[in-house]
Amino acid sequence: MTVTLQLPPNLQFSDEEFAQIVAVNKELRLELSAEGELIIMSPTGGETGNRNFDLLGQIWFWSNQNNLGKAFDSSTGFKLPNGATRSPDASWVRIERWDALTPEQRKKFIPLCPDFAVELVSETDDVEDIKAKMAEYLANGLQLGWLINPKEQQVIIYRPNLAPEVLQSPTSLSGEDVLPGFVLNLQQIFT
Repeated sequence: MTVTLQLPPNLQFSDEEFAQIVAVNKELRLELSAEGELIIMSPTGGETGNRNFDLLGQIWFWSNQNNLGKAFDSSTGFKLPNGATRSPDASWVRIERWDALTPEQRKKFIPLCPDFAVELVSETDDVEDIKAKMAEYLANGLQLGWLINPKEQQVIIYRPNLAPEVLQSPTSLSGEDVLPGFVLNLQQIFT
């Protein structure tokens, strides 16, 4: 379940202030919408945590083998061009974009939209909220996104300038030209 805390319209957080809120609330997963809403996400259960670990392991292994970019887990914040700070369940940034960041930018919420992002639907997530989040990533420069819903054994693939593609019970997903050579095995994620 995601809870959105409405803040007064004139109350805005700088990146540093939001980082301080996150730092003193380590037990919470927090995001900030482009409209300044503080979003509090509940921790996942064991099954979702295990699925996410499998997902991250597969992405990490591929990324570590080819050095084409940097992979990130769900604790990484991305400061999107629209002002939102989001944390995909898994993400990846091309090495050219990562190398263009200053050492200081790398230490804070990353000031760009990832090239690739995955959202794994947990038991408490509202799928419509996750779809809106994926649309926000696309609007901010995402090149490939996967919304994985294990309960429904469904994947929605997001690509720029194309309608989302819905796949029912796929056994694997291709990283296409964004993550060349990467194939995500969905067997453990869907069981």
